[in-house]
Amino acid sequence: MKRVLVLTGGGDCPGLNAVIRAIVKRASQEKDWEVVGSIQAFNGVLWEPTEIRILDQKAVKGIHYQGGTIIETTNKGGPFEWPVKDNKGKWTNVDRSDEMIRKLQFMGIDAVINIGGDGSQKISQKLYEKGLNIIGVPKTIDNDLSSTDSTFGYQTAVQIATEALDKLVTTAASHNRVFGMEVMGRYAGWIALNAAIAGGADVCLIPEIPYDINIVKEKLESRFYKERGFGIMVVSEGARPKDGTMHFEQSDEVGYNNLKLGGVVHKVLHELRQAGLKVDMRDVMLGHLQRGGVPVAYDRVLAAQFGVKAFEMVLNEQFGQMVAYRHPDIIAVPLIDAIDRPNLVTLDNRIIQTIKGLDISLGADI
Repeated sequence: MKRVLVLTGGGDCPGLNAVIRAIVKRASQEKDWEVVGSIQAFNGVLWEPTEIRILDQKAVKGIHYQGGTIIETTNKGGPFEWPVKDNKGKWTNVDRSDEMIRKLQFMGIDAVINIGGDGSQKISQKLYEKGLNIIGVPKTIDNDLSSTDSTFGYQTAVQIATEALDKLVTTAASHNRVFGMEVMGRYAGWIALNAAIAGGADVCLIPEIPYDINIVKEKLESRFYKERGFGIMVVSEGARPKDGTMHFEQSDEVGYNNLKLGGVVHKVLHELRQAGLKVDMRDVMLGHLQRGGVPVAYDRVLAAQFGVKAFEMVLNEQFGQMVAYRHPDIIAVPLIDAIDRPNLVTLDNRIIQTIKGLDISLGADI
């Protein structure tokens, strides 16, 4: 019996369970394959005792519409940066990748399917270079992987943000207020741009286009006449002012190496007040609401396509590659290309032209 190990790493994302289910259902059509899952990404392999579970038809029954992941996830540590405490109580990172590969061999793992975003696929590439039979499946609500037209979870995040904007429009109009809503996306503005269009926003601030607070103020002021009116602003968590930096905190969580973004919408509203905008303003941070809940149909279908393709890549021994969507096909691309550069918004992108055509301010003269 051959064994494929499945794991989910990084932040959770609507559609993860649909991928797991698709892998299992496709593998069940082969008589000599068994699917197992590692709990919390590679942690399940590295922990003593290990935490590995059988993923059979019973285990994945009905999970395609559930948010989260039945094998859990983590964005801390990993095989190359495993946190350990020394005899002085100080945390340091050690490389346990060789040890982990030996454990996988001992467990009879013939291939690994790593479902995750940019950071997870960088780990996939490094493990492939060490000789591990590994395949990547792209996962991120930020849609910031350049080798695929779209990632599952992204459309769900946009839908959640849009539904929130729909609710803010009615309360903003009722109270003659400006509402600023912060969405996720890290260094990419895709969620913000699409939610701004779908939700009818007046202003959209994204990381790729530094904003001028006076331009933002002017746009919002134009939405009021004799103190009557309202304004809606979407702010990506990575947005930054011109000649300024992103708003972030350094995390003190053990094993967490990413910058903690969030809270920039508070900063923007403060800057607007400092600039002299004299209207009632409130802010909303969606935060992790965008990551949870039921995936929309589009994401379930894309996740299912990715899962089936991933297992078929295992059968074809297409290791060192990642599943990708290139309309209308589901293809395989080298991991090294997938992590080469992020998918960021550019000024020549059609969505920017749409934003400008709708007279949504990007906070800059472009």
